[in-house]
Amino acid sequence: MTRAEGVLAASARIAGAVGLAGAVGLAGTAAPAAGPWAPGGPAVRPVARGDAADLRSPAWRTLEPGLDLGEFASPRPSRRGDSFVRVLRADPRGFELRLMNASAPGQGRALTAREWCTRSGLAAAINASMYQADHRTSVSLMQTSTHINNRRMSKDRAILAFEARDESAVPVMIIDRECDDFEALRGRYGTLVQSIRMLSCKGENVWSQQPRRWSAAAIGTDGQGRVLFVHVRSPYSVHDLIGILKDLPLGLSRLMYAEGGPEAQLYVRSGGEEHEWVGGHESGVEEEDENRVAWPVPNVVGIARREGGGRPARDHRSGGADLPGARRRR
Repeated sequence: MTRAEGVLAASARIAGAVGLAGAVGLAGTAAPAAGPWAPGGPAVRPVARGDAADLRSPAWRTLEPGLDLGEFASPRPSRRGDSFVRVLRADPRGFELRLMNASAPGQGRALTAREWCTRSGLAAAINASMYQADHRTSVSLMQTSTHINNRRMSKDRAILAFEARDESAVPVMIIDRECDDFEALRGRYGTLVQSIRMLSCKGENVWSQQPRRWSAAAIGTDGQGRVLFVHVRSPYSVHDLIGILKDLPLGLSRLMYAEGGPEAQLYVRSGGEEHEWVGGHESGVEEEDENRVAWPVPNVVGIARREGGGRPARDHRSGGADLPGARRRR
């Protein structure tokens, strides 16, 4: 399926869907017991949607050492939703990334980000990338050291690389094929996830302006080598969203697109808090904001706590202006 065909198919399918997913604050639900990744930890505190103390904080706050959550009011309000940008920041010294695939042996089916975290003992998870019509295969290169989801390299220029194979490798980087020697770097990492570049290696917005607007999820790195999971439910053009993210105190170095529309989701469970944010908008489709259901997705990037700590994160600056919805739908 080509990207253009995917966009048309997505619009047709979503137009017939029942509502769109909205941001979910887990108010009114029982807090799950601490998962296997936090033995004896504090009870999870569901955060109510609209809680001013949580949603209006202008600064980062620490959920646990090495894991910070930022909730920022966008400097450019959207026409829909709350116009907030949520960013989870993880330090690779204490956390590692894991790619979860429904296509991997023993997995079997797509899950929501929350379900992926519960099944695999993750502190957080976000969409890994867009996927094809089989609801399993990524649109571009995607593999771990033990499983290949898609071996095809597309024209997209950003490749998230982690699961370093030697001590000298940066723990996590977004390889920019325009600036970096991908062939020299690829053998140093077990996990590779290809997607659309949002920032050039010079920090420039590389996405052309367009009228369509939607919710979005993205993955980035900052100048200190920390990983950023970004979720924005309110609809923006991707060009405008990149400009907004550059204006926020994120220290962005590289940034790649993960997903757009109702599927875009970020789940976090840490520091006695639990959050599940889901996409709620895609222009050209129903613009209501009533459905609060997270959609199952076949591939996510998760954050897991390292056993006994890990290697220091080195300062490494690592990142298409293609159509965002090379999509795949069930």
